[in-house]
Amino acid sequence: MQTIQPCLWFDTQALEAAEYYVSIFKNSKINQVTHYGENMPMPKGTVLTVTFELNGEQFMALNGGPIFQFNEAVSLIVNCDTQEEIDHYWSKLTANGGQEVQCGWLKDKYGLSWQISPRKFEEWMKDPVKGDRMMQAVMQMVKLDIAKLQAAYDGN
Repeated sequence: MQTIQPCLWFDTQALEAAEYYVSIFKNSKINQVTHYGENMPMPKGTVLTVTFELNGEQFMALNGGPIFQFNEAVSLIVNCDTQEEIDHYWSKLTANGGQEVQCGWLKDKYGLSWQISPRKFEEWMKDPVKGDRMMQAVMQMVKLDIAKLQAAYDGN
């Protein structure tokens, strides 16, 4: 059982965002929706929290109002086995107002930062010389290209 569960603070879009994320990732679902009651900061019946799973990992979304905004200090990493996976997550998460950033980073339409990365990244970083060549290639990219990263790692 997962012992650490991220909680994502939204103004009023917690359910909308959870449904959006669930539509993108396999093995995902909404588990529970709770609502504000009487004498709470938002009108009674407004969605308070949404617990959901993305690829089997637990998350919570909270409608807490406009007090806090997402920033790049925290991001969610999606480890991908293939270029097709990278392309899929990249296109889905940048759609409808999302923003490409650099080095495999993007912001979705809610402002949440994501890193769409090859699963081999950690393995590549074990070798300081080859890993440095690979990182030099990463620094030149927006969306990561596994074949080009592998070629840089291999010295080609």
